[in-house]
Amino acid sequence: MKKIFYILSSIIIISVITFTFSCTKLKDKDYATIVASDFKPGTEDLASLLGAGYTYWRPLELGRSANSVFRTNEISADELVIPERPNGWVDGGIYRRMHEHKWTSDEDNSYQIWNNAYAGITTCNRVIYQIENGLIPMTTGKEAALAELKVLRASFYYPLCDFFGGVPIITKFDLPSGFLPTQSTRQQVYDFIVSEVTTNLPQLSAANDQTTYGKFNQWAAHALLAKVYLNAGVYTGTPAWDKCITECNAIINSGVGFGLESNQSSVFATENELSKEIIFAIPFDEKYTADGANAFALHMESLEPENQATYNFQYSPWGGICAIPQFINTFDPDDSRLKNNWIQGQQYTLAGLPINGSLGAYTGKPLNYINVVPGVDSTEEVHGFRLGKFEYKQGALLGLSNDFPLFRYADVLMMKAECLLRTGDANGAATLVTQVRQRDFAANPAKATVTGAQLQAGSVYDYGLRNHIKTTTEGGADIQYGRFLDELGWEFNTEGRRRQDLIRFGVFTKKSWLSHSPNGDYRALLPLPRQEVVKNPNLKQNTGY
Repeated sequence: MKKIFYILSSIIIISVITFTFSCTKLKDKDYATIVASDFKPGTEDLASLLGAGYTYWRPLELGRSANSVFRTNEISADELVIPERPNGWVDGGIYRRMHEHKWTSDEDNSYQIWNNAYAGITTCNRVIYQIENGLIPMTTGKEAALAELKVLRASFYYPLCDFFGGVPIITKFDLPSGFLPTQSTRQQVYDFIVSEVTTNLPQLSAANDQTTYGKFNQWAAHALLAKVYLNAGVYTGTPAWDKCITECNAIINSGVGFGLESNQSSVFATENELSKEIIFAIPFDEKYTADGANAFALHMESLEPENQATYNFQYSPWGGICAIPQFINTFDPDDSRLKNNWIQGQQYTLAGLPINGSLGAYTGKPLNYINVVPGVDSTEEVHGFRLGKFEYKQGALLGLSNDFPLFRYADVLMMKAECLLRTGDANGAATLVTQVRQRDFAANPAKATVTGAQLQAGSVYDYGLRNHIKTTTEGGADIQYGRFLDELGWEFNTEGRRRQDLIRFGVFTKKSWLSHSPNGDYRALLPLPRQEVVKNPNLKQNTGY
């Protein structure tokens, strides 16, 4: 698809430039010199030149089978779980440990997030170095290109700050052999992100069109800042609600075409690159991002093998990830998101014939997804509603072509609403939340309206252990602004963010759900990958690991 061509071509162009820079010891030095001297990038080449760094957001967020940001944020929280299935999904116990908050510093999650984020940072540093030193001989757009690369680099530090806290800040590419970076504090990482984005934002494009799609323009930078400010209290101990509101207002008042879609499903359609709600997307394509690290494969990870006949998939799904029943039970039955975001009930072939199961105890019995999950350690094919928020195209390949909206307009409205709520303007917050809800209650419009008093109430989530071994009751009435947390869950489920929201609302390490019990406040951070700590004595492991 056209939307990702610049990312693909960037690999070719940057590879040529990298060859020029790194292969000076080859005998054919003249060939490298000719390549460099002949390459005179103009404005039309900028997207390709800068695209190499963007590619790492795909495996960082949700590359196929990668325990990265999406999976870590979701299966460690109270919305989704990857339980043991008749066809597997044990994988050494990693998914169970993530659910039960018993992970170690050897988990793949820490390695995936760390390695992919730093790969993106290193690539940005390399291209910055090449531009600044004339190895990429830019005659126009140099300052804008450098600004975009620095904001992109800062975006990779955002998940590092969120998951690990204090990490090394590396801004140079020409480092000596054996260089071991020192570790910055979480406060310093936060300050670095804010400084890099605010300093370079004015140099970014103010356009909102296909030339800036999937790239950091000014509005994507404002959204990144808003996210960082929203979580400032967690990252630094000092909230920044007013600053978050300022960034949200910049987008709301931008006048460049952002708005809510009339139907939430439009944001997650296969062809969603023209959605007015998307501020920054990670582009995917079933043909061009189909390898193991880059494919968008939620359909494979969630549906049972028999659902291949439902969608005429080219490959058989693997089963696995599903909703936690307690979360599903929080939805209003009239909320269209309950139906549209979750695949449930009897499954059928494309021709309309009922499908039977083929694994475990439900072999030969109706494949009927029910809102029951016995526990993280024991399920059958029918257990748990499956992920259906993103459209699954008929005949889809191993990867999907839906772009992943990392920042979207509904989130901007909800970030502003949360900040208003926390700074005393509950009614102002309610107006914005109602605006987001209106498209979801077409059958009963009165239910879309929410009041400030309601947003100040507790959560309707019935927290407590709910599995085949033990049942406890905790509830959510004691959660400050719990109803607003519920609103975040209803609107942003399966978007790879729930852990972050739970931490901000003081729930992540305090409440129980399904087979999970609290296991220490230090679990709000992941451990640094053990091998990174072993090879770099400058790194101090996070407390508790």
